[in-house]
Amino acid sequence: MLSNIHAVANQINQIVVGKEHQVRQALVCLLAGGHLLIEDVPGVGKTTLAHALAISLGLRFNRVQFTSDLLPADVIGVSIFDRDSSTFVFHPGPIFTQVLLGDEINRATPKTQSALLEAMEERQVTSDGVTRDLPQPFFVIATQNPGHQIGTFQLPESQLDRFLMCLSLGYPDAAAERALLMGDDRRTLLKGLRAAMQPEELLAARATLAQIHTSDKLIDYVQALVLASRQNGMFHEGMSPRAAIALLQAARAWAALEGRNHVIPEDVQAVLVPVIAHRLRPLKSSSASALASRDLVAQMMKSVAV
Repeated sequence: MLSNIHAVANQINQIVVGKEHQVRQALVCLLAGGHLLIEDVPGVGKTTLAHALAISLGLRFNRVQFTSDLLPADVIGVSIFDRDSSTFVFHPGPIFTQVLLGDEINRATPKTQSALLEAMEERQVTSDGVTRDLPQPFFVIATQNPGHQIGTFQLPESQLDRFLMCLSLGYPDAAAERALLMGDDRRTLLKGLRAAMQPEELLAARATLAQIHTSDKLIDYVQALVLASRQNGMFHEGMSPRAAIALLQAARAWAALEGRNHVIPEDVQAVLVPVIAHRLRPLKSSSASALASRDLVAQMMKSVAV
């Protein structure tokens, strides 16, 4: 099953060139059962990566373009009165799928963003007092533009905490960009993609993570990182217990892809920045406030002894 995940990675790397590390992190996120946030400037391949992930994993997906006039009902669904039966009939929204591609999620208002909270945490939605389960597996893969760009709304901390990992693609290097300029259009390549894995295989692979061993010393290291985030004076608030659990689950997934049945500190370090950087707000009064949150997390990691 994990060999199929490597096949998925190889297929995606042919579409999103020069981003092997980010593709691996994205697969770790989905293998761990978490939601993925991809943050960067427009035009670097965020939506292309999200499409390639959904197609390669054999998952049904719907794409929603988030805008300022998008309403919660546009995502969840709405009940419409049926004259023939004299009852209200619920018409499911695009969220009833296995992968919801939320493009430019921070262009929607906080009211619409909050409509995703229950779905992302409980894998269910409630409308008109009725709770409906979502298909399994269910993932939200969202893209967002930098907060300083026009027409964006800041995602609340409660929603950021629902995303297991946040990735930044960045500009491609010269060789990758040349391959993009001389190659076929990425959207054309996407149409030719085929599923390299089935949803049942992904669920079975996720179930094997419970067998990945974490020693007492490894847990000590994770707790030391959690304590450092709360006491080093760099952030407003430190890591929550949910963030610590997410970090450990992502480390298990990374270890599984490395072919090991136990977690080592290097696995934790490999996923630390994408798992917790988006959950922590740097202190403005900090002497390192000019650094990005990712840089601060990397700096904190170096200060904690293994």
